[in-house]
Amino acid sequence: MQIRVYYEDTDVGGVVYHSNYLNFCERARSEAFFKRSKNPVLEDGHFVARKVNADFFKSAKLGDMLDIQTQLIEMKAASFTLKQTIFRDDEKIFELEILLVHINFYAKIQKMNKETKDMILSLFEE
Repeated sequence: MQIRVYYEDTDVGGVVYHSNYLNFCERARSEAFFKRSKNPVLEDGHFVARKVNADFFKSAKLGDMLDIQTQLIEMKAASFTLKQTIFRDDEKIFELEILLVHINFYAKIQKMNKETKDMILSLFEE
């Protein structure tokens, strides 16, 4: 997924503010659902971030076109881990590993049913 860096994404010097890389990755994950006509909120719950590990390699700047690539790293009974990498042209500038946990509407961790697991695989497996 491609995203352009807008003024609202940057600090006064035109450099992307560090937390906005997380927003860009969130947008890419949401787009994966929307592209396949899926709502990220499921009938039996939704996903929340449990753990995030981020590496910042270079700064993006105002006007840059960024490409966010997402791949499934691991699938468990109630969670999955994604690796998301942001590139400017062919240069890696940011990488994120995020553990997403499936919870019910009472905020309790819940195993994913087969349909949900299959959906996640279809969205993020290469």
